[in-house]
Amino acid sequence: MRKHGKDRGPTFYEAALTCGQSLWRQGLPAQAMLQINRAFGADVSENDEILETYPLPYAAMAWVMCERTEDQFIGNPRRHFQHLATRMVEPRKELRTWRAWACWWMSRLVFPDYPADDEQIENEGIEEPSVEQISMHLRELGPPGEVEIWLSVCDQLRDRK
Repeated sequence: MRKHGKDRGPTFYEAALTCGQSLWRQGLPAQAMLQINRAFGADVSENDEILETYPLPYAAMAWVMCERTEDQFIGNPRRHFQHLATRMVEPRKELRTWRAWACWWMSRLVFPDYPADDEQIENEGIEEPSVEQISMHLRELGPPGEVEIWLSVCDQLRDRK
């Protein structure tokens, strides 16, 4: 990943997804999730051909959360995404923040008993967003079809129970 330097365009996006898949195949789901997070932060637009081959990786993130085995470390994805969303920095801060909240929502569906960071919520006055709020922001900030991809994955997660 270092070879990309500060370039966070389509080749970085593909490399992050490839690295995430490699880490998954090595049995490292938490590290795979971090690479998928990096892919979500890439600077790709609706016109980039890479999205035709590799759509935004909501399904990949859900797969890692659902398919990891009990003996594989994954941490607490709900807290991870809460912290990621509330501590985001530039570039593309707003879009990346809402993508983190989207993944946070998915983590709640996969791990309903995993706790939030209630101390952070109380101390920093954080309001956990609704599906409607996340959808609105992704529709406003992301490429066409992003909301539909995310909602489809959420529907699949709800149906798997």
